[in-house]
Order: sequence, then C-alpha cells, then structure tokens
Amino acid sequence: MIALFGLVLISLSAMMVSCPACWARGIVRFSETAYFHPFEILSRLAFGAIFISYAPQTAYPPLMQAIGYILITVGLGLLLTPPSRHKQFAVWSADKFETLFRPAGIISMGFGVFIVFAAISGPESW
Repeated sequence: MIALFGLVLISLSAMMVSCPACWARGIVRFSETAYFHPFEILSRLAFGAIFISYAPQTAYPPLMQAIGYILITVGLGLLLTPPSRHKQFAVWSADKFETLFRPAGIISMGFGVFIVFAAISGPESW
C-alpha cells in the first residue's frame, strides 16, 4: 500500500511537470466538487494509517511512521478547517504557486520513487 502511494505520487508529479497550468486548473476544478474537502481529509487519514501500520515492513520504518503521523496531523487539521476556507486556499495556491509546480513536481517525483523503493526493499537487514 505504501508503494501504491508512491506510484500515485509519481503519476501526479508527472502531470505537474508536464503541464503546470493544467495542474493549476485541475486544482481549481477539483476544489469546486462537493467531495473535495471530505476526500482530502479521508485520503490523508487513510494513507497516514497505512504508513504507520506498514512502516515496519519498509526499509525506513521511522521515516515512514513520521510521514504517516504528518499525514494524519494534516487530515485532522483539515477536519478543523471549514470547507470554504480549504477551497479558498486551494484556489489561491493554484494561482500563487503555478510557476513552482514544475520544480516541485520534479522533487515530489523523486520522493515518490524513494517511497516505492523503501516499500519494496523491505526492512533493513543490518
């Protein structure tokens, strides 16, 4: 499941790199859907729990656990955020950071590759 997260991250990062303007428009479109806020919360909580649960099976358990706790913290923070403010932030950030999406996508793609590597490498044997 952690490797799946890494593959999703790689795919989304590739979209950011290939067309930052398309990515920005996609953020705005997604923020306009009724399920935007609940999906953002549930996906973070679910993947946070997955990272924490499966961390011992990875090459870097403490790091994977830390990522899990960060995801859960963000999910809980979103629970306390009104959906209208979350949407407002999404629209603002899509406009404000469009020029940074390509370099951020390259970095996050590398992080996705690392996550897949850590997940499929298994626990450290030394």
